[in-house]
Amino acid sequence: MANYTAADVKRLREDTDAPMLECKHALEEADGDFEKAKQLLREKGKAAAAKRADRSTSAGVVAISVSPDKKRVGAVVLESETDFVAKNEQFVALAEEIAGIYQNEDPGTDPLAVTKNGKSVGTLVEEAVAKIRENIKVSKALHLKTDGSVEFYVHHDRTKGALVLVGGPSGSVTRSIAIQVVTNPPEVVSKEDLSQEALNREIETETQRAILEGKDEKIAKNIATGRVNKEFVKRAALLEQPYYADLAKSVGQYLQENSKESKITDFRYFQVGGN
Repeated sequence: MANYTAADVKRLREDTDAPMLECKHALEEADGDFEKAKQLLREKGKAAAAKRADRSTSAGVVAISVSPDKKRVGAVVLESETDFVAKNEQFVALAEEIAGIYQNEDPGTDPLAVTKNGKSVGTLVEEAVAKIRENIKVSKALHLKTDGSVEFYVHHDRTKGALVLVGGPSGSVTRSIAIQVVTNPPEVVSKEDLSQEALNREIETETQRAILEGKDEKIAKNIATGRVNKEFVKRAALLEQPYYADLAKSVGQYLQENSKESKITDFRYFQVGGN
């Protein structure tokens, strides 16, 4: 005769979120010992996570969590094997929970080891793997503090997101700069941030392009410099990019016209499968 009741199975499911049948089997294996059954389910969750650890994760979501004072931010790219799982509300909620944990705790070099209320991110992931039956991976984790403020944007499909660090006031204008980062991911904030090495490399590439087009070498260098300033710099430097909502002006011009006291000091870009 079973040493547990249907109520025990229900309570174990509520405590662990494991499938009902697995809860029943765990209680049978534990001979009705509730705590032992919970431990068995945890061990099976770890085994399931280890078994799936080598499976590729090409889907997932970006989640960003900012403190009410906009001084702290946590972000995560949480990846899964399929879009079906990535769009699952529980998976999205897990990503948002982890981002919230990283808002307060630096993930450092071991993001799975960070804990909240005695439970690590790694344990949260293991429990999700046991339930969802797919490999789940924290592919990028971030914690930042700033004396200024933070604005962020996550694309509607949750596969891309960005945050910008702002010196001065933030709001709808600086949020639009975060949208710009997602729309056209830059390399640096301003053209002054581009290294001479990067500029020289681009000039050399464009010089060879002009020569192949039949231009004299001396003229080719002038053409290359012009192309780098017109094309590469406007692509690589955020403030030099055409503003996505008004291509007639640069991001820097848009910012100056609408929020003169705000200065973009840094940014971060996140993408599922691209980190």
